[in-house]
Amino acid sequence: MKFSRHLFVCTQQRAGGGKPACGNRGGPALVAAIERALATHPDGGQVAVTGCACLGPCFDGPNAVVYPEGVWYAGLTVDDAPALVAHLTTGEIAESRRYAWTDED
Repeated sequence: MKFSRHLFVCTQQRAGGGKPACGNRGGPALVAAIERALATHPDGGQVAVTGCACLGPCFDGPNAVVYPEGVWYAGLTVDDAPALVAHLTTGEIAESRRYAWTDED
């Protein structure tokens, strides 16, 4: 099956010290909230959601990226699930959570 959009959400878990981890900060709960919302959405079967390992900007997570657009999101919570579902199903970008890359990234 070919999907119109694919969302990858970091669910990386790290035990103690070092970088923060999206999995420890709500990544898995975000995936579950998005999947629940998509299950009742008429266009939900045309998109994919995948929990994945580290996406990179650990200090700004939980993070996610939508393909094929390559739009990155940061600082997500389960409350952002409706906006991410809107992006997946309509293409409407949630600008308030869009990741702002800098030259140092």
